Amino acid sequence: MTRQRHLTAMSQPQASLPVRRLLLDLESPLDRHWNGGDAFRTAVFNALSMSFPAGEQSFIDAVRAGLAALPESERPRFQAEVQGFIGQEATHRRIHSLFNDHLARQGLVNHWGPRIQRRLKRLEGQDVRGALAVTAATEHFTAIMAEWLLGPNTLLAGAEPRLVLMWQWHASEESEHRSTAFDLYRALGGNEKWRLRLFRLITWYFLTDLLRQTLHNLWRDGSLWQWRTWASGARWFLGREGLFRRMAGPWRDYLRADFHPNQRDGQLGVAWLQAHQQDYALVGG
Repeated sequence: MTRQRHLTAMSQPQASLPVRRLLLDLESPLDRHWNGGDAFRTAVFNALSMSFPAGEQSFIDAVRAGLAALPESERPRFQAEVQGFIGQEATHRRIHSLFNDHLARQGLVNHWGPRIQRRLKRLEGQDVRGALAVTAATEHFTAIMAEWLLGPNTLLAGAEPRLVLMWQWHASEESEHRSTAFDLYRALGGNEKWRLRLFRLITWYFLTDLLRQTLHNLWRDGSLWQWRTWASGARWFLGREGLFRRMAGPWRDYLRADFHPNQRDGQLGVAWLQAHQQDYALVGG
């Protein structure tokens, strides 16, 4: 298969994306350091969760607008996939809103979500391809982190089993729909200049906002100035299996002119979903 035919095959929309209702108890209170007693690992996952309700809503709005912007003859190609994408992201938003309610009761304050909402206002009224490029860039980050989370690691070592389930389910579905926004961007004629410019901007926002919210969580928690907190943070960001080492190669991949999200191997997510069918129910299934 030639490179062009290979890229065309990868960019074909999926027939559908299943929407799953996770069978999970989020009524019971969370331990303050639910992630194996590790303050830093707990704080960084809490920070990520704080970004999700606003972020997931922005992704939903972007792909819905992207589908509407397609010529009517092109919409059937994407209709089922977009509906599944919206269903999955809406479920993620709901689950993490419930999780975040526990964090608020613990005294943590979400600054990341409002920052996302303020930035999104700058995109209002602009070309829908900008919002799709932002979504595609962010979805690349979540797909990379999904591979990291689902592979051999200690990111959730000792965490409450119900929360391991929540994070691995979310990671698996992020891997599953990693190409939706990217394919819509391309179908609408999105160019390389803006794809790469917005990816670099999202890189800056993602990493700095993640660090800021994590540090604020630790400050509110009273764990910020403990030595073991900083040691755990150094491992999480800079260790042999840390964020920067795990993300460097996949981050560079996005800069290639022939990049497509389906070049990333999503089998870890597929395998997890197959192995945990007892933990979710298909919506409408």
